[in-house]
Amino acid sequence: MKKIGSIVISLILGIILFFFCFGYSKNNYPNVLFNVYLDGEYLGTIDSKEKLQNYIDENTEHLINIKDITKTYCEDEKTLEEIIKDEEIKELMDNSKDIKYYEKDNKKCMDIIIEDGETIEKIYSPNGLNIEKVLTYNGELTNIEDIYSKIIDLKSFTIRGYQFTINNEDKNEYLYVTDKNIFEEAVNSLISTYVGKDDYKAYLEDNQLKIETVGSLIENVYIEENITVKETQISIDNNIFTNSDELTQFLLYGDNPITTTYKVKENEMIEDIARNNKISNQEFLISNPKYRDENSLISVGTEVLIKETNPQLSVVVEKYIVEDKVSEFKTIYQYDENELLNYEKTVQEGKNGLERISQKQKIVNGDIAFVEPVGKEILKSTIDEIIIKGEKQIPNVGDLNNWEWPSESGWVISTNYAWRIQPITGEREFHAALDIAGTGYNSPVYSANNGTVIIKEYRYDYGNYIVVDHNNGYYTLYAHMNKFMDGVNIGTTVARGQQIGYVGSTGYSTGPHIHFEVWKNCKYCKINPWSIYE
Repeated sequence: MKKIGSIVISLILGIILFFFCFGYSKNNYPNVLFNVYLDGEYLGTIDSKEKLQNYIDENTEHLINIKDITKTYCEDEKTLEEIIKDEEIKELMDNSKDIKYYEKDNKKCMDIIIEDGETIEKIYSPNGLNIEKVLTYNGELTNIEDIYSKIIDLKSFTIRGYQFTINNEDKNEYLYVTDKNIFEEAVNSLISTYVGKDDYKAYLEDNQLKIETVGSLIENVYIEENITVKETQISIDNNIFTNSDELTQFLLYGDNPITTTYKVKENEMIEDIARNNKISNQEFLISNPKYRDENSLISVGTEVLIKETNPQLSVVVEKYIVEDKVSEFKTIYQYDENELLNYEKTVQEGKNGLERISQKQKIVNGDIAFVEPVGKEILKSTIDEIIIKGEKQIPNVGDLNNWEWPSESGWVISTNYAWRIQPITGEREFHAALDIAGTGYNSPVYSANNGTVIIKEYRYDYGNYIVVDHNNGYYTLYAHMNKFMDGVNIGTTVARGQQIGYVGSTGYSTGPHIHFEVWKNCKYCKINPWSIYE
C-alpha cells in the first residue's frame, strides 16, 4: 500500500509539473508580427502582410492614367435647375472633383469636372514600403485602416509592369508599360512609319529585290539609343501605356503635340502646305498617309492634318543606293582681250552626261544624316560648253541667267529648303538652304557665279564658310568646308565654277556636305536656292 501511495503522489506531481511548464511556455513564447515602414518611416505593426495587401487592393480605386474630364451642361429646353434633377447628373455631381457655374451666351452653364482613367486588375503597395518580420512578446497591433491612411498621405500605390530606360547622352528617359509586347509592337510600328511597311517587311523577311542596274537595298535598321528593360512596381502617378497604338503616337509625336487642320488653297502643293505650316514634307505625309509622296495631287478646299512630330527614338536606316543621274555640263568662259566687253560666242555646245552613282546613306527618322560615295560609273560623257567672252580680266559681276552648281556630280539633297528638326540641337527650325551631300570629303566646292569674296572664316555652326557677293544683288554662302582653296581670300574676285574650297563636316554637321545659301538684295536675306536655277 505504501508503494502504491508513492506512485500516486509521483504521478500527481508529474501532472502538476507538466501543466506548469506548458503554461509557462505558452505565456512566454514570442509572437510573430510585422513592422511596416515607408521609406524608412515606421507606420505600425500588423500580424499579416497578406491582410494589408488585400486591404490595399480592395479599398483603392483601380485606375491608372487618371485625367480630369470636363462635362458641360447649359440651359436649352431645360433650365439648369431641371438639368440638375436628372439622376445621372446627380451621380456625376456627387462623384465630381469640382463644379463650376458660369454664363455663356446669356445661358446658365455648369462644368462638372470628374477624374477618369483606365481600369487595372490589381493595385499594389507603394515603392519603398518595407514589411519586416519581428519576434516580440508585445502583441499590440496597429489598425490596418490607420496604416492605409498613412500610406495614402505619403505615397502613391503601384501596379506591376515594365520600365524601359532610354539611355541618351545627357539624360535617361523612362517609359512604363503593362506588357513588354506593347513596347515591341510600338517600336516596330514607329520603324514602319519611317521605313515604309512594305520595305520594312521585305527587310525583315530577307525578301528585298536585288539591284540589277539601279535601285536600293536596306542593309540595316536599328534604334540608335541604348534601351534597357526591367520588371518593376510602377507608381500609378506615372503615365503608363496599356496599348501599342497610344505608345506609337507618343514615340512619334511626344506629349501634347500641336495639332490643327488646314484647308488647301488654290495652286498649293504639299511642299507649299508644309512650308506655310512650319512642318516638313515628311511630317505632312506621316500625318496624312493617304498621300503617297510630296508630288501627290491635292484638291482645293481639302482639309488636311497639320501635326508636328517630336520623335522620342532615333530610327536609323542604312541603305545602299544605285541610281542613274544626269551629269549637267558646265559652261566654261574663256576671255579674249582683243574682243569688246559685250562680245560673246559659243565655240562648243554643251551636252549633259549620265552617271551611275553608288552610295551608302544613313537616314535618321527619315532625314539623310550621312552620305558615303561608293562608286561612280560614267555611262555617257559630259561635254562642257565653251563660250568666248570679250575682256581680258574676270568680271566681278555675276551673270543672272547662268549659275553654276556648287558641287561635283553625284550629289544628293540631304536637306531641302524646308522646315525640319535640327539634327544637332533638336530644335524645330526653317532650313533656309540646300544641304548638298554625296560627293565625299574633300571633293570640290565651286563658286556659283562671278563675284567677290566678302567673308572667309570659321563659325561655330557654319564651320569653315565663304560668302561671295556677286555684285548683282545676289550673295551665295558655302558652309561646313573642310578647308579653303589656296589663294581665295577676302577681296578675291572668283569666277563662275572656280573652286573655292573642299567639302567637309565642320561646325553643326552630321556628315560631309555643302550648306548652300542664296541671299537677295541684302546680307542674310535668304531665298530658296532653287530659284536661281529655274
